[in-house]
Amino acid sequence: MAEGERQSPPASSEDTPPAPQNFIIPKKEIHTVPDMGKWKRSQVPVAYADYIGFILTLNEGVKGKKLTFEYRVSEAIEKLVALLNTLDRWIDETPPVDQPSRFGNKAYRTWYAKLDEEAENLVATVVPTHLAAAVPEVAVYLKESVGNSTRIDYGTGHEAAFAAFLCCLCKIGVLRVDDQIAIVFTVFNRYLEVMRKLQKTYRMEPAGSQGVWGLDDFQFLPFIWGSSQLIDHPYLEPRHFVDEKAVNENHKDYMFLECILFITEMKTGPFAEHSNQLWNISAVPSWSKVNQGLIRMYKAECLEKFPVIQHFKFGSLLPIHPVTSC
Repeated sequence: MAEGERQSPPASSEDTPPAPQNFIIPKKEIHTVPDMGKWKRSQVPVAYADYIGFILTLNEGVKGKKLTFEYRVSEAIEKLVALLNTLDRWIDETPPVDQPSRFGNKAYRTWYAKLDEEAENLVATVVPTHLAAAVPEVAVYLKESVGNSTRIDYGTGHEAAFAAFLCCLCKIGVLRVDDQIAIVFTVFNRYLEVMRKLQKTYRMEPAGSQGVWGLDDFQFLPFIWGSSQLIDHPYLEPRHFVDEKAVNENHKDYMFLECILFITEMKTGPFAEHSNQLWNISAVPSWSKVNQGLIRMYKAECLEKFPVIQHFKFGSLLPIHPVTSC
């Protein structure tokens, strides 16, 4: 882990349960553009600092490592994969319905209603009984992470909710320091697979897409962590991710290339036309610079944009106001 950075550790290294606290149901707190100031107060221990610290710590943890790298898989990680496998199975059990509209299949609402009903039970399979009081709070982030059932869309705000879900599990000690690599390579990667299946099965719309000028219609974090994986790679350079052969040969090892493969499967035409922002990034000389640039872009285009953060929910684990110690 990088020294000297103000980052929140992704997990408690203590063997004892965290001190009891009053958990609360997260709610929206960003109602107007001026409210964004409360969110971006990164100099105090509020949600923004904890969230970005979590993202950066994981970014450092996967640096230079392939998805096939050998790492520890804890019982908590296995339980999270089982939870995601359940969501995947529910997709199979809820086929799309015939409808006039090509996009936004209404069967998604049936699938989501199942999650809405069962979310706390699912989270309870991951959280030990002595932390049962945290389940309702943590479950909100799981429900927020799979898209919007009214609009039948999905975007980076929903992806951020899943990262917040994992961050909360770290903060209560369910996930620990030595789970770092597995959080990204096992859990988040499985989450991506389920989200891609949701997007394809129910033809979900991109939430707040910037179209050709956006990085991707749906995701952002796998590009950050995926570019970190490729830092100091002996032969793969940023220019190679627009090379079909290089992507096909290496996508199973690197999240970034898996994202590129998914884009090329979903979109037609020249890459430079349908994914102009990524095309421009392929000209950056090193993966380190790509990674640094994507982190800056994520902060500016996702975390500091009112249309995205207005939907973020805040509770006791990711508070909008500084928590005073007793």
